[in-house]
Amino acid sequence: MTELKSTRLAFGEALLELAENGIDIAVVAADTSKSMEVEVLRKKYPGRCFDCGIAEQDMIMVSAGLAATGKTVFATSYSAFTSMRSLEQLRTFVCYPELNVKVIAGLGGFSAGIEGVTHMALEDIGIVRCISNLTVLCPADYYAVKKIINYIGNKDMPCYVRIGRDSSPVIFDENYKFELGKANMLIDTGNDLGIITSGLILYEALLASKELMANYGLGLKLIEMPTIKPIDENAIVEIAGSVKKLVTVEEHSIIGGLYSSVCDVLCRRCPREVFPIAVPDKFTESGTPSELIKKYGLSSENIINYVRNLFDK
Repeated sequence: MTELKSTRLAFGEALLELAENGIDIAVVAADTSKSMEVEVLRKKYPGRCFDCGIAEQDMIMVSAGLAATGKTVFATSYSAFTSMRSLEQLRTFVCYPELNVKVIAGLGGFSAGIEGVTHMALEDIGIVRCISNLTVLCPADYYAVKKIINYIGNKDMPCYVRIGRDSSPVIFDENYKFELGKANMLIDTGNDLGIITSGLILYEALLASKELMANYGLGLKLIEMPTIKPIDENAIVEIAGSVKKLVTVEEHSIIGGLYSSVCDVLCRRCPREVFPIAVPDKFTESGTPSELIKKYGLSSENIINYVRNLFDK
């Protein structure tokens, strides 16, 4: 049975670890302290935690002010609001002066599905990745979140980190390897198919990959891209030049996210066709994450059928 652990809890636990290790952190939330597990830190260090109420623009401005005094600041709310409602403040008052603010964007992708369109962020990566000076990260599970939060907590730079909502499948362990701007090769069994993926949907891509290898005889390469910006250009060029078909899988709009990032690189360095498995350019329905992943073509079964059709053609 697959183990499930919350990426939001991983964030809260990583905050506490940073504080215990002497990092001068402050956390600012927008009526989201409890839901984003800031309470893990507040129980021991209440003076480090601030809540602005439902006011994401104020959250970013308070964070910028704290960062200007030398603190390492984490601003945390939901992806739909961190990427849209407070976008101007993030751009102009954090990224332009390169202040040390890390935006932790919860409920990414379909993980907010039961809340409906207002709370689902399927456009956030595309929106924020065009902002200069901003590092954009999309970890895949509990352990990846902990490793990435600890890493960026020790670095002086603005960041945007997309995480989920409910407990999600555990893929890695304490030895998860993270290097900023580098991809992780998770499967390398042949050159028929290349899959590039990022974030929580990695689990579905792994299930599909195992089935495609075991039951359909495909040799494939699967790489995880935890850093969307700066993206690992060399890994993209290498996989593109070595496989017959190249697919991207992402829990994001087909516009502006991983597929767009990969195509940006290949258009400049190694032109070839890329086949996207992504959310269509439309407003989706509400529902549970698993229902929406299946309906919009991102489940392991959908990925398998998509790939089989590619090779049948």
